Amino acid sequence: MLQTPAHSPGRGRDSFIDVIRALCVLAVISQHWLMPVLAYDNGHLSTGNALASPGWWIVTWLTQVMPMVFFAGGAANFFSFRSMKSVNTWLRSRIARLLVPVVPLAAVWLLLPHALIGAGVPEQPVLMAGKIAGQLLWFLAVYVLVVALTPVMFTLYRRFGWRVIGVLAVCALAVDVLRFEFSPAIGFLNALFVWLAAHQFGFHYADGGLRMRSGWVSAGVAAVGFGLTAAAVFFGPYPASMIGMPGAPVSNMSPPTALMLSLTVGQLGLWLTLKPVITRFAERPMATAVLQWCGARFMTLYLWHMPALVMTAGIATVGLGFATPTPGSPLWFAVAPLWVGVSGFFLVCFTRIFGRFEFGRRSGAASEMSLGKVVLAAVLSAGGLLGLAAQGFISPGNPLGPVLCVTLVVAGLLVVRERSTRKAAVTPGIRTVPVQPAVRRGARVLSRQGG
Repeated sequence: MLQTPAHSPGRGRDSFIDVIRALCVLAVISQHWLMPVLAYDNGHLSTGNALASPGWWIVTWLTQVMPMVFFAGGAANFFSFRSMKSVNTWLRSRIARLLVPVVPLAAVWLLLPHALIGAGVPEQPVLMAGKIAGQLLWFLAVYVLVVALTPVMFTLYRRFGWRVIGVLAVCALAVDVLRFEFSPAIGFLNALFVWLAAHQFGFHYADGGLRMRSGWVSAGVAAVGFGLTAAAVFFGPYPASMIGMPGAPVSNMSPPTALMLSLTVGQLGLWLTLKPVITRFAERPMATAVLQWCGARFMTLYLWHMPALVMTAGIATVGLGFATPTPGSPLWFAVAPLWVGVSGFFLVCFTRIFGRFEFGRRSGAASEMSLGKVVLAAVLSAGGLLGLAAQGFISPGNPLGPVLCVTLVVAGLLVVRERSTRKAAVTPGIRTVPVQPAVRRGARVLSRQGG
């Protein structure tokens, strides 16, 4: 989702993966913009979740798209990794591309909350905004680690195939048992087991292992996946919603449960059933232009869509006293397009300002570097991102905490962007696929565009 366009040497772009990535970003943005139920009174902003409305949990089985985000990322990483010449250089480039767009976000949000409070804005909504702006960085923290593990997972895939996903699924189920029986903290291990499995599905797709003989087969896969999800919800300890709900004792996402794996199978089967329609749609000139525009800005759209929501909520709710209508009511449906439209306007403005950090030219990220330094960069940056996701960009109880977290992220970025004069070398034991000159030139163009 947030890296290179899906590209297979010798075959060109994979429009199916491009569409999945674009629609996933759209689903994430629209869901986050429509979920909040807000009201402001006497300096206090109260929040709720529209998807907590009775019966709305079923919507999350389709709009919880993180399984497909990691699937699409796995396919894109497979396409690019199998044609690389150096593991370390590949890792260095990928990690740098993920971290660079975080810098302007951090620069703005480390200062903005303090400036707003100093200007007389009530503290409680500002603190909430600072937390929301950093909350979604959990995904980037996990994805950095998944990217760092790609060489290992690629080797395991070549040797063991589908058994890798089977082992990861067993590990995820074991973690759930320990989580529900002993300690909820154990569940955070599934942030790797579950999302590595979804990422591994992308490997199988990119390598041709998910070719279905007919739409009926893929529809059957979807039925099995969603059926297992329904059975686990009905008979097991899992909540029906695929996102965390206010006050719920268990969340399927924070941290992820093994239920996300059956949801991955269900969603993947559904997407593969729709693949003929999707690929025909992607061939239209307008669709191609939109996919290319989004493809160069996925990270910016993801990172700045919550600040765009904060701007809309700040003006409408805190500034004008607007309160969200009852979710599902006629007034709610009438107001929703305007709410989304205003948030979209702010997001477009942010994208025009900060998008250059994503698709601008990057120097010093293509030379060779020791594997130890690359791993150090991944660990530092993931730790900093997780800290920001947990506490946000402002923390009254620990004012230096956000600064330290941003420092870790920047340190990781500086490590991978350090200039090196060492000549890139092919890493022994990793199978590479020759890349034609034209494909190499195309990859360099995509790299300069932030793809």
